[in-house]
Amino acid sequence: MALITGNFDNPLILAIETSGRLGSVALAQGDKLLAESHFSGPMRHSAEIFPAITELLSKFSKKPDQIEQVYISAGPGSFTGLRIAVTFAKTLALANNSKIVAVDTLDCITANVTPQDDKSEQLGVVLDAKRGQFFIAVYEKTQSAIWHKILPDCLMTAEEFINRFTNQPISLAGEGLVFYKDKFTHKNILVLDEKFWNPCAANVHKLGWRKAQNGEFADPLTLTPNYIRGPDVTVKQI
Repeated sequence: MALITGNFDNPLILAIETSGRLGSVALAQGDKLLAESHFSGPMRHSAEIFPAITELLSKFSKKPDQIEQVYISAGPGSFTGLRIAVTFAKTLALANNSKIVAVDTLDCITANVTPQDDKSEQLGVVLDAKRGQFFIAVYEKTQSAIWHKILPDCLMTAEEFINRFTNQPISLAGEGLVFYKDKFTHKNILVLDEKFWNPCAANVHKLGWRKAQNGEFADPLTLTPNYIRGPDVTVKQI
């Protein structure tokens, strides 16, 4: 196992976001984001993750064995995309002894929205979970103008969300709105602009760096994606 000999106060960091439809990777040095690369289209994770990372490293004259920390968006989200990120992180941990930070995908989307961007006191984040359900988390503004999570990641129908959270105005963001925005139509729901909907590697780095400063690293041996529930499996009758 390779020994890390870099600057631990300013480590080279790779951030990976493959939980959503539009994947991206980013390279950072400590808290400084060097560059972010977005994949060319929806669900291009498998085809473009390696070329994108190679290009970023080359741009800054870095090599894979210099990556000291890897931050991933660990879910909920696309089952295939989450497996790609976790497998990549475990590979770097094995090859480089890189430290891993796992970041919540819904938190990454929330990081797109500053409380100043949003007039509502609450923000809901929605991802498509199939079977008529959504992965949902809800956040509330605090006096210090940051978002505080008041509903942890869970499975919920659009109707259940509306019945529970529309007694006051609430804003909504997330990739679950791409095809199902109409299901969340209500006078007290404000759907934010699409620019706020997608998780990105820059936010994975931003949130991951905070966790790293607190020593919140994942164990590569036990790290698993946050599926919330398992993928659909069809058993054929013989």
